[in-house]
Amino acid sequence: MPKAPTHTPAAESELPELAAGDFFYEDLGEGRYRSTVHAQGAWNPHEQHMAPATGIIVHELEKFQPREDMRMARVSLDIHGIIHGGEFHIETRMIRPGRTIELIEAEMIAGGRTSIVARAWRLKTGDSSAVHAIEDAAVAHPEDLPAWTGMSPWPGGYIEGLDFRVEDGHRAGRGTVWLHNGFDMVSSGPTSPLVRLLGMVDTANGVAPRVAPGPGSWMFPNLDLQIHMHRAPAGEWLGLQAQQTYGDDGIGLTSAVLHDVNGPFGRSEQILTVRPLPAGAAG
Repeated sequence: MPKAPTHTPAAESELPELAAGDFFYEDLGEGRYRSTVHAQGAWNPHEQHMAPATGIIVHELEKFQPREDMRMARVSLDIHGIIHGGEFHIETRMIRPGRTIELIEAEMIAGGRTSIVARAWRLKTGDSSAVHAIEDAAVAHPEDLPAWTGMSPWPGGYIEGLDFRVEDGHRAGRGTVWLHNGFDMVSSGPTSPLVRLLGMVDTANGVAPRVAPGPGSWMFPNLDLQIHMHRAPAGEWLGLQAQQTYGDDGIGLTSAVLHDVNGPFGRSEQILTVRPLPAGAAG
């Protein structure tokens, strides 16, 4: 069992009571959940990390009016505000029905306020093997790479629960890192590889930062997460071939090629707000 977070929150009275267990979220039924310490964020101890929050939303999207002849090809998530830890619920709806393409939406609501709105395009699948081609090159498998402790400056229960492997050439602003966690997304049982792997994609913003987190440094939280997948992911390891760019006007971008043990399966993008880290903030 991964150890508990080592950082000490500034005000314990502000924190929700976070459950412990071998899962990120306790399933309360009918789209209602309670986050555990394993979903705890890095910027503030009372928040959820966007990575598992993405996973639980994808879980709800996947369950909504499923069709065997369709799969999600794009998930677009916008962060409307603080992703509060503790109890929340997710409302899912059909935006654009269709025979070959569908657009569905999920909204995470905590404390009566919207935290995240996600939209997913589901596309009808078919045999395109005659023209199958991939331009992104594969990277080394995680089993062939050393363990990595480069994420240790980041606090929070989510980061504490990850196993990291790193490829040679990692540096500030660019690198390839593999991630694995030993938790189910929900207490009610195992979920799909799609939910497991997309529930770690947001970590791309922290695996090769241009500046190290910490007092007197900079913060660069993302406002969104865009994921495009040319095939369905498989397995339990997620590879992030990430790069981070900062503009000169306080806006940045983290981009990543997404890999599973079978090779590249998609890409992600995150727009960043880049500004000095406030005194006393986590990091």
